[in-house]
Amino acid sequence: MAISLLYLLIISLSFSNLPSSSSSSDNNNNNVNNAAKTFIVQVQPSSKPSIFPTHQDWYSSSLSSLSSDKATAPTVLHTYSTVFHGFSAKLSPSQAQTLQSLDHVTAIIPEQVRQLHTTRSPEFLGLRSTDAAGTLLRESDFGSDLVIGVIDTGIWPERKSFHDRDLGPTPSKWKGQCVAGKDFPATICNRKLIGARFFSAGFESTNGKMNETSEYRSPRDSDGHGTHTASIAAGRYVFPASTLGYAKGVAAGMAPKARLAAYKVCWSAGCYDSDILAAFDAAVADGCDVVSLSVGGVVVPYHLDAIAIGAYGASDSGVFVSASAGNGGPGGLTVTNVAPWVTTVGAGTIDRDFPADVKLGNGRIIPGMSIYSGPGLAPGRMYPLVYAGGVGGDGYSSSLCLEGSLSQVKGKIVVCDRGINSRAAKGDVVKKAGGVGMILANGVFDGEGLVADCHVLPATAVAASTGDEIRRYIAASKSKSPATATIVFKGTRIRVRPAPVVASFSARGPNPESPEILKPDVIAPGLNILAAWPDKVGPSGVASDKRNTEFNILSGTSMACPHVSGLAALLKAAHPDWSPAAIRSALMTTAYTVDNRGETMLDESSGNTSSVMDFGAGHVHPQKAMDPGLVYDIVSYDYVDFLCNSNYTTKNIQVVTRKFANCNGAKRAGHAGNLNYPSLSVVFQQYGKHKMSTHFIRTVTNVGTPNSVYQVTVKPAAGMTVTVEPEKLAFRRVGQKLSFLVRVQALAVKLSPGSTSVKSGSIVWSDGKHTVTSPLVVTMQQPL
Repeated sequence: MAISLLYLLIISLSFSNLPSSSSSSDNNNNNVNNAAKTFIVQVQPSSKPSIFPTHQDWYSSSLSSLSSDKATAPTVLHTYSTVFHGFSAKLSPSQAQTLQSLDHVTAIIPEQVRQLHTTRSPEFLGLRSTDAAGTLLRESDFGSDLVIGVIDTGIWPERKSFHDRDLGPTPSKWKGQCVAGKDFPATICNRKLIGARFFSAGFESTNGKMNETSEYRSPRDSDGHGTHTASIAAGRYVFPASTLGYAKGVAAGMAPKARLAAYKVCWSAGCYDSDILAAFDAAVADGCDVVSLSVGGVVVPYHLDAIAIGAYGASDSGVFVSASAGNGGPGGLTVTNVAPWVTTVGAGTIDRDFPADVKLGNGRIIPGMSIYSGPGLAPGRMYPLVYAGGVGGDGYSSSLCLEGSLSQVKGKIVVCDRGINSRAAKGDVVKKAGGVGMILANGVFDGEGLVADCHVLPATAVAASTGDEIRRYIAASKSKSPATATIVFKGTRIRVRPAPVVASFSARGPNPESPEILKPDVIAPGLNILAAWPDKVGPSGVASDKRNTEFNILSGTSMACPHVSGLAALLKAAHPDWSPAAIRSALMTTAYTVDNRGETMLDESSGNTSSVMDFGAGHVHPQKAMDPGLVYDIVSYDYVDFLCNSNYTTKNIQVVTRKFANCNGAKRAGHAGNLNYPSLSVVFQQYGKHKMSTHFIRTVTNVGTPNSVYQVTVKPAAGMTVTVEPEKLAFRRVGQKLSFLVRVQALAVKLSPGSTSVKSGSIVWSDGKHTVTSPLVVTMQQPL
């Protein structure tokens, strides 16, 4: 089990000053309360004394006993009863330790703060409203009667994307509510938006009472992120749709008839674990079929990860959970939300972009990307061009165009470096300082990938290499021939090649916690995605931006995740008996890895060929996923065995799964890589060995046609020997399960101490109609 040393340090600091005894004076209690933080407390629900009418009464009594002054005793923030049993509360370290010592308390989990991972995509994915019978949209009735729960920043219910025209009654299984709050009456929900809740106790416990002049104490969205993701997953057809005149056309979500439930957990200071877990608990109890979560944070062991715990409880109840992989790319080991019961989604491009090129005074044309429709630069006129790092008092702050850092830029186009503040905020700083335009230059880590932002002044983004070129041009310019430039906006361009490309920001593997599980699982459209947007939030997200738009264009794995959430709803509607693991398997084994040129997808950050660590199984292919032929199914106890084989303790496994684990039996079954996952991954420690070997056992379920025979094709990477037994699987009926054994042998490679080498191949089963592809990844590590 890979454990983050940083997180271990955090935990040790949290508990390093605990007193050896739980008794202390009132004065000492007050001192330790100064260090109080929120903890999530798991309990054994059957231990509740009968004297307490409810579990909440029991929890409140337990907290009251922690302080001699009942007025200052901790209070319950949330209670959990569906995906988790227990409560959350703000506790001092000594109070947390006292609770930990109680027999009925299973675990005390410190809270993390998570962050958001921030209309051509349905067509790019092959989903069209005019599709004939037999296609995914038609077979699923556009996702009708499936419920997608979106855990995010809330929703703006008045948007046309959420109208309920021609929808049937609310599904009879639905038990949720439309919770009223500020500017959000309970009557505002409809047959499309059938539920809305908000959870703020964790946020307010840490930050104090929310500022209701800037945030809504209700499910209403004051950020825009939640409205955007909800409409990607299940927005209705809206025409015309565009952002400031860009991306004109029909806007639609993946599952246009699916019902939505909004669970608001993200506020100005972030998204707090105790609130997120409460949202998971409510979503499953309410009757959601799919949970979509475009939020993430530091990767920690699963028993300390509230998202992993909540997602397991959801999966155990038959609810599909998709989560964003994170925006930490293009570096390796950046992927988040890595639990194997979560479908982890990276981001790719679609075949549409918004070119806005820089024309330099020396005649050079630099390609850029932008969304801007306000007062423009004068046609044909060249403007003075300066680098922000050379026109401010503090070179570092001014180079990044931080607030108040610029001077001497009036009437000029300013080159700003990416970093620290948001991309659009840099343009606002330039505008306030009198600049007429901005060129936003990627840093080395950002690479060559370009994101189109809605800017408050004429601005465009350029790649790292061309940013360097522009700076060299400025530095070489003489006083007699100063540097000049202009920006040429070219609107919307479609049928772009190559596409898809792995987005530069999309987080990459390997999996930091479980390297035997390839993450991300798949990629989906996540760059420059058009979707619904609230009022009172400018499209740039900058406070000074007072423009209103019904749709906005955003980028991030946050946008990729709801694509998969909506597709999962369609697949569940078409195949009601499929488990969450079967749905993930269908998406993974039918994914593709070639672009619209017929070549392996590129990595946007470098322009080089991408790899399985970038895209997982590949880019989702909805139509093929509807009929995958075979699926790799997983039941809840398989995950228990996986945790046993990952060296989790029985107690920690119970924290995640609420199940007793007999790890002696599980470990006899093999290793962590033997989880019946659609991808196969192994890490070999070389230790001077010439050859290393392992095996995988997999079981596939026939969901195609009876009397079908599948033949295997092995595509090993160089230096790998792979055999599969048997080489042929003959299914007599639908639903039949057959197993096979994969043996992998790899030759050692020359590596420097501490370095790794990743090789990938594939195992493909085919009956002539279906092609079922599983990535096979071998990582060679040279110990220090």
